[in-house]
Amino acid sequence: QVQLVESGGGLVQAGGSLRLSCAASGISFSFNTVTWYRQAPGKQRELVAAITRSGNTNYADSVQGRFTVSRDNAKNTVYLQMNSLKPEDTATYYCYTKTWSQDYWGQGTQVTVSS
Repeated sequence: QVQLVESGGGLVQAGGSLRLSCAASGISFSFNTVTWYRQAPGKQRELVAAITRSGNTNYADSVQGRFTVSRDNAKNTVYLQMNSLKPEDTATYYCYTKTWSQDYWGQGTQVTVSS
């Protein structure tokens, strides 16, 4: 059974930092692209950052230069380091991956940035 478990969310003041983790079981992140999405209340889910199995990364324009996605294959975990947080970064953050046959989502972790 595949599970993705996010952690690391919380309440932080604007300008602060958080590091989110997405730990996988039942699937190896080594062979898959892993993507972080976020969804704020009343808004559509949006892509935040992604890392391919070869380590290539891409970011939404809104987080470029502030967020960094990385992976630790030995721990089967992907991280999202978020710096210089802004109130508009407030959202539930989800990690996502897929195989050839199925999509997998984590349960989400809440990030709240106060002004």
